[in-house]
Amino acid sequence: MIAGTSRLDAQQIDFVRSVVEAKGTTRISVCLPCRNEERSVGGVVDALCDHPVWRDLIDELIVIDDGSTDRSAEIAAAAGATVVPIDSFHERYGPGRGKGNALWVSMLASSGDLVVWVDADVRTVDLTWVAHLVLPMLQNPGVALVKATYCRPQDEGGGGRTTELVIRPLVSLLAPELAWVAQPLSGEVAVRRSMVETVPFVQGWGVEIAMILDIAERFGAAAIAQADLGERRHRHHDLMDLRLQATEVMATLLRRRGVPLAEADPALVLADGSRTPLNLDERPPVVSLRDS
Repeated sequence: MIAGTSRLDAQQIDFVRSVVEAKGTTRISVCLPCRNEERSVGGVVDALCDHPVWRDLIDELIVIDDGSTDRSAEIAAAAGATVVPIDSFHERYGPGRGKGNALWVSMLASSGDLVVWVDADVRTVDLTWVAHLVLPMLQNPGVALVKATYCRPQDEGGGGRTTELVIRPLVSLLAPELAWVAQPLSGEVAVRRSMVETVPFVQGWGVEIAMILDIAERFGAAAIAQADLGERRHRHHDLMDLRLQATEVMATLLRRRGVPLAEADPALVLADGSRTPLNLDERPPVVSLRDS
């Protein structure tokens, strides 16, 4: 759905057009993992499509519906996205769960040479985000992954609590060569299919940190770039949700660095003895599915 008046100014439109020119014949897929985001997903799709130039930049706009029980799929389709039910891939490749599983499915559901992931709950997105994220890969064929950087409004608490309180300290201790990555857990990411298809996908919240570590190990830290997207506003998760997210990300980072965990099947254990199993399962490299 294209809004009557674009939120992009003339300078932003010129920038997008310059990236379209640099794109040439490269195909770009934009994929939104989505689970029960009926309040925001339509706005994200609208924002990406509110100027006709989007059709020159984006070849596919896909929403991966991860078992939503609300109207997310209906709203996303009405806004103009292609909606792909995640269960259609589970039937073929076996069940999975978690954000990383949705990102892995998006690699199978899309066909672009470059794949851009955007969270479905972000409130400040526009088409320039896609342009900024893909530009480093269009300029340098050795770049495999581009992570977003942005400022988080202080009137919303600043955000990034898991990153600042958990991941940055751990990266400093266990992977200091990657401490320069400003937002390692950013949901706005662009990847080069030919390179990212060679690494596994952690199914749970650890997918982002695992991907950075795996790409750096396989292709070198220079294969990672960053793009400044300005200000980012999104729906905040409460501390109960963040507690599990932080634990899964920590466990993934520790495992990737060879630090043994106390249990073979680790869980988040609370003071009352309740246990929430961690989702550390992995999907295989996409390229292995073609080779099998």
